[in-house]
Amino acid sequence: MSGTEPAHRITMLGKSGCHLCDDALRVIERVAADLGVGYDVRDITESNREERDEYWEQIPVTFVDGQPHDFWRVSEKRLRAALERP
Repeated sequence: MSGTEPAHRITMLGKSGCHLCDDALRVIERVAADLGVGYDVRDITESNREERDEYWEQIPVTFVDGQPHDFWRVSEKRLRAALERP
């Protein structure tokens, strides 16, 4: 890497009280810490109607660099692979 590429970013769309979201967040926190990647957690109940309609039944939804990556469960192996690509 030349140092000019933008850093990757993980976003998780979930909600409070969702056990799958809690599980996904643990994976995201571990991978983000290991790779030095930032992450956000967004509450789907505070999203716009289009986002709620599209993703409500799939939470937690994980995005890498704004693109949908995983839903329901987060594969640590897949997440690491996506973040290790330039």
